[in-house]
Amino acid sequence: MTGAAGLSAVAAGPARAATVAGCDVTWGSLPKSTPPAARGGPSDAPTRAVRAGRHACFDRVVIDGPAFAAVRYVDKVTMDGSGAEVPVRGGARLEVITGSGFDGRTGSAVFVPAPGRRSDLVDVDGHGTLRQVAWAGDFEGQMTLGLGTRARLPFRVLVLPGPGAGSRIVVDVAHRW
Repeated sequence: MTGAAGLSAVAAGPARAATVAGCDVTWGSLPKSTPPAARGGPSDAPTRAVRAGRHACFDRVVIDGPAFAAVRYVDKVTMDGSGAEVPVRGGARLEVITGSGFDGRTGSAVFVPAPGRRSDLVDVDGHGTLRQVAWAGDFEGQMTLGLGTRARLPFRVLVLPGPGAGSRIVVDVAHRW
């Protein structure tokens, strides 16, 4: 899950730049999305998996499959379709809107978490910043995740190649400003 070569990054201007000694974090906390060129077309594969990892300067959430995402801090995360609030632990919440877990060509489910796993989609115990990764639904061609973070911290959104011929969305959230 590491590596920085060949990254396609997004960037709305940062809310405020930050540099952490040894970490060089300058991402800011304003909304970010993948480049428009990454949306649409044959690379719009369905979401296949979600996982998280820890790094020295940030925590990472990886979404295998889609080539687009829009990420922003919100007061509350809401369920796709119904608008019901999805409880998300932490001092701040990131809303991640990305590709559906259903294959648009076949209509078959590729990624739909079991009801008992939706509020804690991946294990983030021991992570420096992440407090929770919650599934907030899949509706009309998009899936929403809620990332609970310790506080409103800088983040970035990347599109990386793989696995295989596909792509993956990466959301990195810094441990501090």
